[in-house]
Amino acid sequence: MADVRFISSSIVQAANHSASSERIELTPWDLRFLQIGHIQKGLLFPKPKAPLQENDTENTLIHHLKTSLSHTLHYFPPLAGRLATTQHEDDTISFFIDCNNAGASFTHAVADGVTISDIIKPVYVPTIIHSFFPLNGLANFEGTRNPVLGIQVTDLADGIFIGCTINHVVVDGTSFWHFLNSWSEISKGSIHLSKPPVFQRWFPDDTDIPIRIPRSAVKLKQSNEELESILPGLKERVFHFSKENIAKLKAKANTEMGTNISSLQALLSHIWRSVIRNKRFDPNEETTYRVVVGARPRLPELPDNYFGNAILGVLVTMKAKELLEQGTGNAAWTMNRKIATVTEESSKMFFESWTASPKFVTMSTFKSNGLTTSSSPRFNMYGNDFGWGKPIAVRSGSGNKFEGKTTLFCGAEEGSIDIEVCLFPETMEALAIDEEFMDVVTL
Repeated sequence: MADVRFISSSIVQAANHSASSERIELTPWDLRFLQIGHIQKGLLFPKPKAPLQENDTENTLIHHLKTSLSHTLHYFPPLAGRLATTQHEDDTISFFIDCNNAGASFTHAVADGVTISDIIKPVYVPTIIHSFFPLNGLANFEGTRNPVLGIQVTDLADGIFIGCTINHVVVDGTSFWHFLNSWSEISKGSIHLSKPPVFQRWFPDDTDIPIRIPRSAVKLKQSNEELESILPGLKERVFHFSKENIAKLKAKANTEMGTNISSLQALLSHIWRSVIRNKRFDPNEETTYRVVVGARPRLPELPDNYFGNAILGVLVTMKAKELLEQGTGNAAWTMNRKIATVTEESSKMFFESWTASPKFVTMSTFKSNGLTTSSSPRFNMYGNDFGWGKPIAVRSGSGNKFEGKTTLFCGAEEGSIDIEVCLFPETMEALAIDEEFMDVVTL
């Protein structure tokens, strides 16, 4: 497959930026992501059939996207800023977002001869996708000297891919898609946002701000090994689950347990059991599923449009024998009970414990004895119309990829879910011929 050819690269600043630079303090939810990579998600579109404006050319399309991005950054000043640090006399360091309008990066590229079919038809996600994203290979703490936001628009033979990379210290998945939804609104012609963001970070009343981190606790250099986002040999595949098949899984799980398990918990448990079965685990070995849980619905202090990180990870643990022999319902119920432990009280306790003893998420956090899920099918992905139609597909970049990483997307059809799975080839090939797993996959 052809290489990506870069046409231009520039910095886009927020329109109508005020001269004063706002400072946004960071919470433990934000700070713990300093040492991993950025969030990278992108949308694949058909090429515009009708011009966005009269006498439209390729350059005018790029100009339109840059102009609409500039207007969107006016509403999202953190994304036009940089991370900044303060060194304290007690050998601690604190981080904040400096909304200085240093600007976001914008790259225009071309993948000569690559078609939409080349991207969505192969069994495995083609690696050229990773070249459709900017700011590759950076850790989040490097936002002190690199843009917080990077956009890359890549022209295909019959389509356009808009790749978006945002520093994970600044946003979680909810805020990532809040920005992208807003940009598409403005690109399509909206003057005002339907959902303005709230940037004021929330802290418990007795929190000392800024949060000071012992310099010995945070590593601000990356080795080449740590910078390698995807292990050699890993494959990525997107599995599609229809609304009907998800309903069948949910019904099966609830029949087994006689309780109320969600569709997503039933689906994730089905995938967990299938992967572990095909990795041929020792029956007595413990396997884990790391699930991301949103804090916004659990904390009354947080509005829906809170812009930042408000997520916690829960670790569901079962022995392989128990996971495989006791059915999808038992695994889903175990997951359900673990998620239920994330409450308003536990979320606030996390703040206190992290501030007292900072612990950072690193790539070594994610062991190969299970799965980790990121993103959510509840995010509005297919509603992003920039002015020439809705997306055909959603894909992710190379950041934070490892064996057992699963990324959730909503499907193009209402109620369906796409799950991007990252595994070694032997496990992926075994999954593909596993009838119990593939019976609920829509090809």
